[in-house]
Amino acid sequence: MAAVQLGQYVPAEKILVHLSDTHFLADGLALYGAVDTDHTVHRALEHLHRSGIRPDALILTGDVTDRGEADAYRRIRGIVEAAAAQWEARIIWVMGNHDQRESFRTVLLREEQSGVLDAPVDRVHDLDGLRIIVLDTSVPGYHHGEVTDDQLHWLTDALRHPARHGSILALHHPPIPTPLPLMSVLELQDQPRLAAVLAGSDVRAILGGHLHYSTQGLFAGIPVSVAAATCYTMDLSAPDRELTGVNGGQTLNLVHVYADQITHSQLPIGAFAAVAQFPADYVDQLAALSPEDRRQAFSRQQ
Repeated sequence: MAAVQLGQYVPAEKILVHLSDTHFLADGLALYGAVDTDHTVHRALEHLHRSGIRPDALILTGDVTDRGEADAYRRIRGIVEAAAAQWEARIIWVMGNHDQRESFRTVLLREEQSGVLDAPVDRVHDLDGLRIIVLDTSVPGYHHGEVTDDQLHWLTDALRHPARHGSILALHHPPIPTPLPLMSVLELQDQPRLAAVLAGSDVRAILGGHLHYSTQGLFAGIPVSVAAATCYTMDLSAPDRELTGVNGGQTLNLVHVYADQITHSQLPIGAFAAVAQFPADYVDQLAALSPEDRRQAFSRQQ
């Protein structure tokens, strides 16, 4: 269904779905014995189906599994691929600190075994001129993030020529501050080196995860958007210096790419009671009116 334009902006050129930190376990076990990670991903995809949105790509920014287990990768791959097939959407997987590079490559990405199984999983994807660059910030055996010299050289080469519609950088460890002291220990290290590579490039947005709560910021003058986890989220109202994860507040992000800007919106995952609603045919009625009549019908306070 074609998008309806009622205001000044034409419909987005691309719609991306940004999920993060699904933390699947083998055999569908509950995370920490309490969180049904499969359920929240199913519910998130159901919300998208209900909306009628047809995303161009699904981007999962790391910690796809909690322990890097093959069964966990196979299960989430099947769930996401089935949804993406209905939309004819691309799937872009990003490594996180809980993922394991070997099984990430061989099971999730279905790549043949080779001698580089433990090398960073960096990729470039082209969505009709919109370039999505995947940067693996994971450090085997650790939870903080790093980018090696070789990766910085690779990224510099990838950005040497601008893409037709610009680039989006997708990584797990977001290069912005966090108010949670313990999480700051696990942040991306040596961030100025990455900033030097990105400065002046065609990167229009940076997508990240890792923090388990939604947040935004700027890095090297580029907007950064962090998607909250679909598994559990951090309670930012917890007592000072405490780190508390809760089974609630899960969201996914919708990324609308326009010619001159990109917006990031949070979509809550769950069942909520409707308190106000305008039916779809009312939108059709407004669309048939002139802009002035439209404002009189919907904007004027009665």
